[in-house]
Amino acid sequence: MPLSRIDIEKVRHLHDVDSAKAYLFQQIPSSPALESALAYSIQAHKHQLRKSGEPYVIHPILVASIAASITNDEAMAIAALLHDVVEDTPSSIEDVMKLFGTDVAHLVEGLTKIDNIRDAELIPSSSNEKLVVSALTFRKMLVASIEDVRVLVVKLCDRLHNMLTLGALPPHKQLRIAEETLVVYAPIAQRLGISFLKNMLEDLSFGYLFKEEKRHIDSYLDTNYHAIDMKLSEFKDSITRLLLTNGFCEEDFEILSRVKHRYSIYLKMQRKGIGIDEVLDLLAVRILTMDAVKCYNILGLIHLHFQPLSSRFKDYIAVPKDNGYQTIHTTVFHDTTIFEVQIRTYTMHKTAELGVAAHWKYKNGGNNIKLDWLNNLQYQNESVEDFYELIKNDLYSDDISAFSPTGDPFMLPRGAVALDFAYAVHTEVGNKADSCLINRVKSSLLTEVKNGDIIKIKLADEIVTRCSWIDAVKTSKATANMRINCNSRIRDINNKSAISILATAMNLNHARVEEWLDANKIDNRAGIASDIENLKSVIHKYTSDISQNSRFRRFLSRHRFKLKSTTISGIEIFSASSVNDVVFDYCCHPKTGDQILGFLDKSKVHVHHKMCNTAAKKLEVNESMVFVKWESLNIYNYNLIASLHNEKGALAEFLTYLVKLNIDINSIELGKESNTYIKYCEIGFESKESDIQTLKNKIEKKIKVIQLIRTDDAYKN
Repeated sequence: MPLSRIDIEKVRHLHDVDSAKAYLFQQIPSSPALESALAYSIQAHKHQLRKSGEPYVIHPILVASIAASITNDEAMAIAALLHDVVEDTPSSIEDVMKLFGTDVAHLVEGLTKIDNIRDAELIPSSSNEKLVVSALTFRKMLVASIEDVRVLVVKLCDRLHNMLTLGALPPHKQLRIAEETLVVYAPIAQRLGISFLKNMLEDLSFGYLFKEEKRHIDSYLDTNYHAIDMKLSEFKDSITRLLLTNGFCEEDFEILSRVKHRYSIYLKMQRKGIGIDEVLDLLAVRILTMDAVKCYNILGLIHLHFQPLSSRFKDYIAVPKDNGYQTIHTTVFHDTTIFEVQIRTYTMHKTAELGVAAHWKYKNGGNNIKLDWLNNLQYQNESVEDFYELIKNDLYSDDISAFSPTGDPFMLPRGAVALDFAYAVHTEVGNKADSCLINRVKSSLLTEVKNGDIIKIKLADEIVTRCSWIDAVKTSKATANMRINCNSRIRDINNKSAISILATAMNLNHARVEEWLDANKIDNRAGIASDIENLKSVIHKYTSDISQNSRFRRFLSRHRFKLKSTTISGIEIFSASSVNDVVFDYCCHPKTGDQILGFLDKSKVHVHHKMCNTAAKKLEVNESMVFVKWESLNIYNYNLIASLHNEKGALAEFLTYLVKLNIDINSIELGKESNTYIKYCEIGFESKESDIQTLKNKIEKKIKVIQLIRTDDAYKN
């Protein structure tokens, strides 16, 4: 079993080498290899001290102790003893390999690689920048560890001991390391399923980052300690009596109780906007039994004798989480108090606490732990900011289970839509998803998936590009693949329109333009259609090329290929011929800021949304085109979700108020979910106000704002 709270406190207060050595051998039997590694580590670090002034070698010894308490793998304990020797002492990885073998050297090299990544990627502790913009480290650490996940487990043990001794560092370093632990290391522990490490890392970080909030929670729990303890004891006694009177023997089960850990309480309060006394699963019991069938027997007895909250029932035994976690979760009432009840077998309990470390299966130093999720991470080509947005959905959200028609389970983050499910099944299924049936009812692909839904995805023959849906999906896999498809489609449209724009401007046929572009190796054709300076430079190059041929000089004197700029109805047009009118075609109604195309019909320009099907047909038949873009006005696109009082005239009054703020409304949608007093509405609008906070303050004088965001790129709406 994992370290208890008492053990952790003991580790925190071990300050001499002999005590640390004694503690190590309480966790793992002594062996010649372990004794040799211990002596080597002591010798290598003999002149080094920690910031606290104690011998540095105490740190690797205690990291090895924590690792040994998780698993009896000797190679991991030895690697923990040696994890800093290559980086901090004259020893090399070759020395480690010669003395302790390939397996240990492989682990030490992996740990050194992670440290190098961290040093290169993370913002230094002296910086005031938020660490989340350096969350790319998380991805690189995972990728570096795919070959052997033991590396990550030892690194987490290293971080736990660093957090236990963080008090010796100056305050600014405490904050930086605590933030790094919360953003980078705790999510790794969660993904590996090592819940006791995750909880400890979060709570230790919480104490440094949110001192006042932690004091408030501690004060509440301390003040109400006896009442909480009494409630838990009474509930445990009730369950014990219930099981014993219904055929269970005392040795058939064990009941553990706990109060939700501090950081988890804090997150629940923040997400729900509630006080600690409103946290539903503050008190919990965990019932351990021998086999899965007994778990369901216990569940039946619990539900028959205590009123369950059906919306809070989850069966992770039938449908395990990706990291192997299996437990039945339910929430019930007992004497006006709400309790979370978790039911699992002893084996499931070990897996839940220790995750991947619970079932090591080594052969020649390797492991065969199933970690498909590591290989499936969709973060390989994202910017740091995009990456962090993706991992927030993949790592920090509650899971739900949905099923294929054949009963295959798929785990999704809460809030995921049917299109997320399609991508979870397979990338090609997501790319070609055309419609879906949810519980045999035809539904939109943007329908939110509920726990237990059965979803059938119907496919189109070709990839379906949905650029405007990117923000509607929740998983990184869906987001990344949709973005790839969208960028590919836009690039294809730009390539085709570049040829038409050049052909129209220079009065040439398309084949001649393509032949010249190929001959001059002008590969960035998409840039010609999206950047006016690029277009001008290409035309200039063509003019320069043919002017060297005497046969064309007279022709060039009459045709200068000069692009004239004309602005009509908010559209700036660059054309070699005169333009006197602009028409926004009815088929797509492009809004300010949308990517657009311009088709030339005599002296009139027809403007289309770049993703318009009518425009696509015009592109295919090579209709004449000109370069168009929105006039450079400081107009910003916003999306607002607000709550209205459900009374006659409330919406009209609010819209009148927005008009007074010089806001141009593009779309309005009234939310389906409402109660007697409140209705939600979503409004897309344009404003000249660039400061979102100033705009929000003005709007909130009239109405409660739920969310206000900038949507300047229409393809992310």
